[in-house]
Amino acid sequence: MTKHFNRFLSALFCLFLGGMLVLSCLLPDKAFSPLENRYLQKVPRFSLESLTNGDFMTEAEAYTSDHIVGRDFWVALKAWCERLSGKKENNGTYLAAGDTLINRLDAPDMQALFKNMANLDKLVDNVDVPVYFGLIPSAAAIWADRLPVGAPTADEKAIIDQMYAATDALTIDLWQGLSDHAGEDLYYRTDHHWTSLGAYYGYAAIMDAMGMTPVSLSDYEKTTVSEDFYGTIFSSSGVRWVAPDVIDIYVPGQNVTVTSYFDGTPTEGALYVDRFLQEKDKYSYFLGGNQPLCVIETEHTDAPKVLVVRDSYTDSLAPFLTESFSEVHLFDLRYNRTSLKDYVAEHDIDQVVVLYSISNFATDNNLFLLSR
Repeated sequence: MTKHFNRFLSALFCLFLGGMLVLSCLLPDKAFSPLENRYLQKVPRFSLESLTNGDFMTEAEAYTSDHIVGRDFWVALKAWCERLSGKKENNGTYLAAGDTLINRLDAPDMQALFKNMANLDKLVDNVDVPVYFGLIPSAAAIWADRLPVGAPTADEKAIIDQMYAATDALTIDLWQGLSDHAGEDLYYRTDHHWTSLGAYYGYAAIMDAMGMTPVSLSDYEKTTVSEDFYGTIFSSSGVRWVAPDVIDIYVPGQNVTVTSYFDGTPTEGALYVDRFLQEKDKYSYFLGGNQPLCVIETEHTDAPKVLVVRDSYTDSLAPFLTESFSEVHLFDLRYNRTSLKDYVAEHDIDQVVVLYSISNFATDNNLFLLSR
């Protein structure tokens, strides 16, 4: 290359960077990314404290990354380059067999797990009803045969066995219930949640732990409500070439009364909220998305009442629970600070279920509320 050509390339590169900078500064900031399904970093606030502890630079870097012009294109381009180079992982996501995206699950902080377990055991001591505990394994564990050869991921079976051996709560064998059906569509290929089919096997495991009989899967008629669902892993991975997921339901959702408490005020809710099928966040079709409390009353008035302390996996599980309980109380500790002990007594709850995915149980900082 000649010296003039090198200068031309350097000038062109500088012009490109300058143009990106100018456009990124001129275009209005977006608060939310529908494609990534998350809120973007706001302009960092400068203070001497934030500068000295590193928070300002961390937030500034995140802000720059989130608001660079053409971000969605660059994220997708990076994923394509990783694919062309032969890599099977991008942004913590494995490019697995069967057109499947699976989040890598790193070994959790065992100290945090046991701390949350101690809070769970305090709940067992505080209430006079049976408390059941279930840890939901991820797709990385149940679909391990889909992972790239040698892909590192946490030993979830060992973690679950260790937690179950240590707790005073009654345990739910979700591992066996799911692994027995590992060849089926238990999880979405583009999302971290289990499908309605996976949720059914979770429901069956809960019923088995309680000594109750689940409704047979053959008694349900499967209904497909969406064929173009792209979930959270699709959003965060940058992978844009996989086929969409299908959302199925089994329980028709009739003869129930749903009361949602999105802001603490009771409003009429539903097992399924159709408007979300037209949005990116289609998983919120189940119950209408995150809420501090949701109470479902069923026609089975002679059946027991159950309180489920849960994460978002229970959104698609809830319809099945309506088949076996008179009332289902769904309690999300991320938004609800009510005393569980008082709530159980006030509402004559018969059984409590604490149901979390492994990753959420290890990282949720709100589980201390179990002990209140």
